[in-house]
Amino acid sequence: MSKIQDSSIALQDVATPCSLDKISEQEIHDEEQPRDAIGFFEKYLTAWVLVCMAAGIAIGHYIPSIPTNLQKLSFAGVSLPIAVLIWGMIFPMMMQIDFASLRQVWRSPRAIFLTTGINYLVQPFVMYGLATLFFYVIFRKWLTAFEADQYVAGAVIVGGCPCTTMVFVWSVLVNGDPSYTLTQVAVNDLLILILYSPIVKLLLKVSSVDIPSMTLLITVAIFVLVPLLLGITARFLILRFKSAEFLNQKVLPKIKPFTVCALLLTLILIFMFQADAIISHPINMLLIAVPLTLLTWSVWSLAYGLAYLIKLPANIAGPASLIAGSHFFELAVAVTISLFGPKDPSVLVTVVAALVEVPVMLSLCFLCNRTQSLFARNQ
Repeated sequence: MSKIQDSSIALQDVATPCSLDKISEQEIHDEEQPRDAIGFFEKYLTAWVLVCMAAGIAIGHYIPSIPTNLQKLSFAGVSLPIAVLIWGMIFPMMMQIDFASLRQVWRSPRAIFLTTGINYLVQPFVMYGLATLFFYVIFRKWLTAFEADQYVAGAVIVGGCPCTTMVFVWSVLVNGDPSYTLTQVAVNDLLILILYSPIVKLLLKVSSVDIPSMTLLITVAIFVLVPLLLGITARFLILRFKSAEFLNQKVLPKIKPFTVCALLLTLILIFMFQADAIISHPINMLLIAVPLTLLTWSVWSLAYGLAYLIKLPANIAGPASLIAGSHFFELAVAVTISLFGPKDPSVLVTVVAALVEVPVMLSLCFLCNRTQSLFARNQ
């Protein structure tokens, strides 16, 4: 784990349009170097999720008045406490995205097309297939028809949103090219706004889970478009009147604790609302974890294999395959709660996605590092 502890400097420090013309290529390269590898919180995310699960279930079971009263605080079917907390998670993340990096998209076009194609043309449909197979066929005797339908819906919502945040961590752990990682994240953030709603709507309709298109569009706008625009604006203003160093060393470290607290409180609230379902059917979490884990492994394997075939270098093949296999589970949580409510079984799928994400992705980072020599011919 020395690589994890010794890595330094930020993936996010790429110049914005207002400063790009004032600095040299070497300065841009220096700013792109990774500042931090995996932090204490990210490293033990699975443990934190388990702690929040225990706290949430205990509160929901022994003090049911708390989730009952919180559920009354809603508007247009959206839980206001959870909505505020999810905004607290997503807005700081959006401040880290530098869309100036889009001008570098043609530096690694094969990798961009590979990851983007798998994220939007492969992964959602593989997730739908695995969820249908396991929840309707293999695990049928352990689930009610309603649970199976909603678990498929939750899985589709998870599978349709590629990760745009933790991928910075995975890229550092495999010595990934920071320029490519930044560019791919920027591309994903833009395409989520265009492709996420129609893909999810299509697959939910196929699985007989009908939702109003407008509801889905509004949810994506509230939890992606609005915080994205605010994040871009805040980032632009800070870089315009201060500097990238001020943003990365002063602003982001100070707001990170609020992001962490928002995520943990969101998980506690969700498990509060899901307490009765988990206590009565504890095995369901294990059943949900199976297709989610298989999805990540299978998609990563496909992306990593194709990266080898199209002769990508190791420092791009690693992050390209990891971005293809990871998920934006914070967005998935927001969408499922908005569409179905905090007590719906589909929400449990998104929480399990957060639970399995870190250990699975760390195992894939290990494999990327162990197999880098296979890509020597591509350097």
